[in-house]
Amino acid sequence: MELSTYLTFIAISLGFIATPGPNVLVIISTSLSEGRSKGFQTVFGIGVAMILQLTVAVLGTAWLVYMLAQGFEWLKWGGVAYLVYLGVRHLWAAVAHEEPVEKAAFVGSFGRGFFVSLTNPKTILFFGAFLPQFALAGSLFFTQLVILSATFWVLALGVNLGYTILAGQFATTLSSRKSLKIKHGVSGVLYLGAGAVLASIKRA
Repeated sequence: MELSTYLTFIAISLGFIATPGPNVLVIISTSLSEGRSKGFQTVFGIGVAMILQLTVAVLGTAWLVYMLAQGFEWLKWGGVAYLVYLGVRHLWAAVAHEEPVEKAAFVGSFGRGFFVSLTNPKTILFFGAFLPQFALAGSLFFTQLVILSATFWVLALGVNLGYTILAGQFATTLSSRKSLKIKHGVSGVLYLGAGAVLASIKRA
């Protein structure tokens, strides 16, 4: 793999990762409503799910990737329902002037990121079609895929942590009752937006 090819891969990957999708919206909404530490846990969950998806993309054949994506289609709607539930819960907390929604335990924040990321059928298809385009055919083809996968994962982790830090920093400035109402309202809208984005995703 030439350096120019690798740098092109990094540039395209950063553009894909930074584009707001279900993962990014969930990270921002969690960090806003529950704090930076919960946002980090959500990023960790997304990272673990991404490792599984990248592993399938590297080890699996095109047929396996396609079949798994078909199987995840029904899971996608479970993810949509979960995001809508979170959105409605936060909007209700804002409208009803209730105390902040109880912060989720680690498994809740981690599981949220893991579940939302894993139920996106487009991700595994993207990995399966995208990664091989930058690997040269030959004896080192598998090694190149591993390097590309590791690079993508590190880039995604960095970008997602950046979103978490920024959203968490903004959340610390919103501590009054009125600010908490705004925070829950924004989080609710973001969760609903993430659900809408996930629902609109179709298999390639």
